[in-house]
Parts: sequence; C-alpha cells; structure tokens
Amino acid sequence: MALFSLKDMEQAAAQVYQYMAATPQYSWPLLNEAVGTEVWVKHENHTPAGAFKVRGGITFIDWLQNTHPDIAGIVTATRGNHGQSQARAATAVGLSAKILVPEGNSPEKNAAMAAFGGEVITAGKDFDATREQVATIANTENHYAVPPFHPHLVLGVSTYALELFSSVNDLDTVYVPIGCGSGICGLITARDVLGLSTKIVGVVSTRAQAAKLSFESGRIQATESANTFADGIAVRVVVPEAYDIYSQGADRIVAVSDDEIAEAIRLYYSATHNVAEGAGAAPLAALMQEKVLQKGKKVAVILCGGNIDRDVFTKVLQGQTPKVS
Repeated sequence: MALFSLKDMEQAAAQVYQYMAATPQYSWPLLNEAVGTEVWVKHENHTPAGAFKVRGGITFIDWLQNTHPDIAGIVTATRGNHGQSQARAATAVGLSAKILVPEGNSPEKNAAMAAFGGEVITAGKDFDATREQVATIANTENHYAVPPFHPHLVLGVSTYALELFSSVNDLDTVYVPIGCGSGICGLITARDVLGLSTKIVGVVSTRAQAAKLSFESGRIQATESANTFADGIAVRVVVPEAYDIYSQGADRIVAVSDDEIAEAIRLYYSATHNVAEGAGAAPLAALMQEKVLQKGKKVAVILCGGNIDRDVFTKVLQGQTPKVS
C-alpha cells in the first residue's frame, strides 16, 4: 500500500514550490558518452540547501505545526543535509532547532546548519550513535524528536520523483542512494502511484552495506561500522519503516567502493561541471559499474546533493580517495 496518493504528492509539490523552484533534469552529452547510453541526471544539488532533503523539511514542519502546536522546537540527528533542511524549515516558523551531529562531522555542513539557525551539538561517535541521544533532549526540553524517516518527510522528498517522472518518459532504471531511506522510498512511491514500470536500484557503500545485506537476506541486518567518506550513506542501522518499502519496491541494491564514488565525483565535474558530494555521486558510480547491463537503455541517476567540503573535493579532483578510519 502506497504511503500517499498522487493528490497528496501534488499538494506537497505546491507547498514545496512556495519556498523553492523545481530542480532540473538534464541529459549531458559527455556523461552519455562515458556511460554508453542515455542518462538523465536529477539535479537535487540545485535546491536552496544543496540537497534533496530540503523538500521533506518543508512538509514535515508544516505537519508538525498542525499536529503539535505547543512544541518549542525540534531535535534531530544528522550528517548534514537533513539537519540543514530541518533547521531551515523550523526556524523559519519560529521554532528552535537542535541539530545533533557525530564527532568529526563535516565542518562545512555544520556551518551551513548553524547559518540556517540550528544549534549544532556534537554527540556520538557516528550517526547511529548520535541518533540515540535525540530522545533525551526531546523529553526534557519540549522538543519534537524528528526521526530520520517519517511519512511527512518522504512526502516532501517524493516531489523530486514526481518532477523526474513527469519530465522524462520511459525510464528503464533509476539509481538512487540509500541512507535512512527517504529518497528511495519517495521514488518507489511516486513510481507506483503513477503506474510506471521503471526499475529502482538502491546504492550503498561497500563500507556501509546494511541496506544491501538486509535486502538480499530478507531480514534487517546492521553493520559494525560505516566508514565511508560518502557521509550521506554512512549508516550502520537500517530504518525498519524504510526497509519495508524498498525491500518490496526496489529491483536490487548495488554496493560501490569509495574509489568508485571518487571517480564518479570527478566524472560529474569533468562532464557537467556540477559538484557532487559522496552520496550524490554514488548512483553514477553504480551506473558505471553496470554500464554494460544498461547499454541502449534510458536511465536516470539522482544527484541527491552537492555539499562536499572543499578540502575533500580538492583531494578527489587531484585523483585521491579520502580515507575514513
């Protein structure tokens, strides 16, 4: 059963467009040449926060105000893009936004969250450990604990999928990264509501394969670490509500190495002069891994964000792969 209807998505899109324009989808000749087929890039790096998450913040905070009018603010865990989205939407309507990040989080994403009005708090050795700290603040400070996955987050995120499917016909396959799952679940729900047959392929890091292991075994699994420089997919623990959707709606899940992600970032820059963060480049890395399989087909990749730190981007452009221990 779909999380929401086409009417729900259209209403969410109208709400999102009060704060941002629809993002473009382009087919770049040099990228097509490199892959060997027709490729469409959904440019979620072109949102006001540089990533797709901004959409879900708009719809979620609207829902929160309607259902919890006495709440003082929100608290949530993030590696950066979700936090920017929540801080931007919450503070715009006068709510406090406490944003918890793991140790060693991206300095530039931390700065962006603070610039959007969030109070950035370091808590936990990695994202999943940080998530465990959210409830304490929520329970003691009248703040709503925003989960990494929620129907009203997915509803906003699904508007990018509605834009893509409405603009590009007859897509055989779409590659999308999996972090906590709102991106792939929004895509699957939009595909199903529109009655399309497009295959959805999830993408994870070889160093953070919880979603792939869970998908292929048919039961939720976790990993002991998620040490990839692609922080948007550096997740050890699968979100069960998201797994319930992509375990049924995805065609397969592909794992890509940090070296492959770094090469995809370089390809994006040389072929399109767009900046992609690690998670944003992961779908293109997966497509390059499967380019023989996709030869002659029309495919799309979700460039979900471009928020990569300058020093990391510099290393990648110099031919290096950033190391995370």
